[in-house]
Amino acid sequence: MSKVVLITGASRGIGRATARALGALGWSVGVNYRRDADAARVTVEEVEHAGGRAVAIAGDVADEAAVIAMFDATENAFGRISALVNNAGIVAPSMPLADMDAARLKRLFDVNVFGAYLCAREAARRMSTDRGGAGGAIVNLSSAAARLGSPNEYVDYAGSKGAIDTLTLGLAKELGPRGVRVNAVRPGLIDTEIHASGGKPERAAQLGAQTPLGRPGSADEVAEAIVWLLTDASSYVSGTLLDVSGGR
Repeated sequence: MSKVVLITGASRGIGRATARALGALGWSVGVNYRRDADAARVTVEEVEHAGGRAVAIAGDVADEAAVIAMFDATENAFGRISALVNNAGIVAPSMPLADMDAARLKRLFDVNVFGAYLCAREAARRMSTDRGGAGGAIVNLSSAAARLGSPNEYVDYAGSKGAIDTLTLGLAKELGPRGVRVNAVRPGLIDTEIHASGGKPERAAQLGAQTPLGRPGSADEVAEAIVWLLTDASSYVSGTLLDVSGGR
């Protein structure tokens, strides 16, 4: 039977690359998106072309009812969920903290922290063996920013990803005895659309050249790490923060 995964924020970037890679393994994928239905449809097509099954599911991860509905929709389409890729996240234009307004901070933490916790909670409720689940795996998307701080650019984003690191460490200890492994991937300078949403579309290329590997990473390279953490190849790995950052 195909494994079933929900990937939040799967209409682009790392989420789409992960969906496509899991499709190639024959997985069934819930492709969550917030607004861009056309982009989500492309992800579904790529999963199916790779050999998997997929369904597009609209929903804002910062909305509890929407989170529950997206898990329900995935299970209604494919059966019991066995994995979560907690990927949805946003960034805002780069600036020092002193220049950030409260609305920006609230929305960023609502999505990146509150939303991630809601999704992890719902996965725990459905996959934990003590609640009738069959176990599984959660991969949270953190960032190298959690340990670098992103001064004068994204200290709010960096802080939100620090919370994801803590979530990963604590939840791995909670859920390990209940059949669920929890890990995080911390990408570095990855060539995706998120840099444009922060007002610096060339940021990955410019700063990636300064990494020890001399280039930015690709969404596919991050997806490979996520897939490894979801599969039995990493069966004794839990509570790990895996940097995919070119040595940065």
